[in-house]
Parts: sequence; structure tokens; C-alpha cells
Amino acid sequence: MSVTKEIVTERLKTVNGPDFTGNIVDLGMVSEIFIADSKVFFSITVPAARAQEMEPLRAAAERVVKAIPGVAGAVVALTAERKGGGMEAPVSARPAPRPAPPATPQRPAPQAPASHSSGKRGVPGIEAIIAVASGKGGVGKSTTAVNLALGLAANGLRVGVLDADIYGPSMPKLLNIHGRPQTVDGKILKPMENYGLKVMSMGFLVDEETPMIWRGPMVMSALTQMLREVEWGRLDVLVVDMPPGTGDAQLTMAQQVPLAGAVIVSTPQDLALIDARKGLNMFKKVDVPLLGIVENMSYFIAPDTGKRYDIFGHGGARREAERLGVTFLGEVPLEMGIRESSDAGQPVVVSKPDSAEAKAYRDIAAKVWDRVNEERGAAEAAVPSIVFE
Repeated sequence: MSVTKEIVTERLKTVNGPDFTGNIVDLGMVSEIFIADSKVFFSITVPAARAQEMEPLRAAAERVVKAIPGVAGAVVALTAERKGGGMEAPVSARPAPRPAPPATPQRPAPQAPASHSSGKRGVPGIEAIIAVASGKGGVGKSTTAVNLALGLAANGLRVGVLDADIYGPSMPKLLNIHGRPQTVDGKILKPMENYGLKVMSMGFLVDEETPMIWRGPMVMSALTQMLREVEWGRLDVLVVDMPPGTGDAQLTMAQQVPLAGAVIVSTPQDLALIDARKGLNMFKKVDVPLLGIVENMSYFIAPDTGKRYDIFGHGGARREAERLGVTFLGEVPLEMGIRESSDAGQPVVVSKPDSAEAKAYRDIAAKVWDRVNEERGAAEAAVPSIVFE
């Protein structure tokens, strides 16, 4: 059975609006419906003042859509707006109280590690989550993230990768992974795997040329599902390839997940460093430890003469790290082999493990893991102990 917007819309008309006034479609609460590969995506606009209490409504909409024959999955997000949306009048005119419908029973979530200071809920089975970020695009962040993950794996750790760049996922190409992920009981996704890494990406769920034209709440909902509704198993570390900039995805990860720390990727020139500072300052403001800075495309060695060229300048990221009191993790050269191996889906750490570039990534990975353990030790030392005498 082919799933259409019309079918989805009709089913959503069975979902009551707030306070049982009409249905969410006729109240104008449902956004444009997007369907890709039998998966349905949409958001529900609710009053900002009542956003927290609307979760049962969102869950009900998700259930009725998932029950449609032919639907492989649904991503439903709440969008809170203070004005407009055509729903303030019916929502504010609250009828006499009615008994609340019985809540749908849910399985208790498995216990997961949480930050001592923030109380953020971790992901079951994952010991540490690292964000790899940049202030702007085009600095080689995704290539750095995948080779960092492979470097951590080469150093003996169990590693996963979450491709959090919803609009421009790179991991299917970089890791040469094709096909769709399977599900466990039709609910939890199994991660894809290659080179010893467990991987999840929006690129596995929609076609490569399908544009993701989503509002922020839909991005955050999809990111949360890819993080928490995946059977990761036991991992020492999950590397999250963040989208460029300092937007919704970064805030979602920083505010909802106990990140072990963030790695900032920059090139040496001043323009890139200006944007890298924005990324650094954002993570500082949300109390995410800064594991360090990587200077990518640091220099170029001409293959015919062996002469070194500092095409984008050199040492800018190191100086910035020193100025900010952040660890400088290392330099990665501008090297044709890195680009070629990445385009071929065979990252340099696995395709040329004995090369200087692969060694640079493994050294960076070792420093990152040392910094993670340092931050863990500092966090544990900061937790007060109570002694009874």
C-alpha cells in the first residue's frame, strides 16, 4: 500500500485537539507532511505556554500514523509558538474539566549513565559521548570525525558514530555503507556497521538527493530518535559528527545529553578561527568540556618536490588553543590521499594505516581519550562525599 499525505491527514483527524476541542488537523496544528521511503515526518504546533503538557498529544499522533499499513516509521515533533497557528482561540476557551484519558503504558527506560552535575540522561550502554564540531562548513569536520572514530577504534575502544548533520549527512559516503537499517520489534533501529564502527545517519533513512526542508523542532526530534532509539549495544565512546555552526542540533546535544566533551575542528586562517571561537564559546556556555582543537589542512607537502606550503597559513589553531587555555590536539596536513580515500569510502586510518596522516589521526584520538579521562576524573573529584561518624 502506498502511503500518501491524504491518508496520513485523514488518520490524524482522529486525534483530538487540546482539551478535546476538534481534531489536530482541523485546528490547523499539523505542519506540511513529508514522506520519504515510507517514513512520515511532520510537526504539531502547540501554544508555548502548554508545550510540556502536549507530549501525550504528540505521542497519540505518532501512534496513529505508525499504525497505517505501509508506514515504516514516523518522526513527530512539537513546535511551540506564542502567537498565530490558528489555535489560540479554541485552546484558551477551556471547557469543563474531563477525566484525563488513560495514559498509554510505556516500558521503563533502561538506566543509563548521567552527568554528576547536570543530571542529563545518558544513553544505555554508552560510556562517553564526544561531539566533533566546527563553527563553519568546509573545514573537513566530517572527515576528521570519521578518522577520529577509527583512530579510537584502532586504539582498542568500542566505537560508534552518530551523523547528526540532518541536512547534509556524510557518513554513508565516508564509510561506504549502503541500504536501510533494520529494526528490532519494528521500533528500535539497528545501527549499520563497517570498519568495526556502529553507525547511524539520516542518510540511511532517506534518499541521497532528498532535501530535508525541516524546522528546528523536527531536526531536534529526529536527532533525539537517532540517538536514543538505536540499539547501540556496549560502546566505550560514541562520536557525534555535528552539523556546522551553533544551531538547534548543537543545543539539543548539549542540553539533553551528558557530553564527555567537544572537539573543535578548524583550519589555520583567521576567518575559520573566528567561527571556531563561536563553537568554543557555545560549548562553554552550556558547560560542555572542551577536549581540544584540531588544525585541519594545516600544511601541504608537494608530492613532486617535497617542499612544504602553508596554503591557509599555519599554527593559527595552536595559538588560539593557547590563548583560550584549551588543549591543542594536533595538525592534519592538506593531503590528496585523505580526500581520495574519503571519497572512496575508505578513510585513511583504515586504507593507509601506516601513513603519516593515519598516525596523525591516531595520535589525536589518543589525546582526545586522555582528555575524556581527565574530565571524568575532575567530575568525580568535584562530587562531594558524605561521611557518617
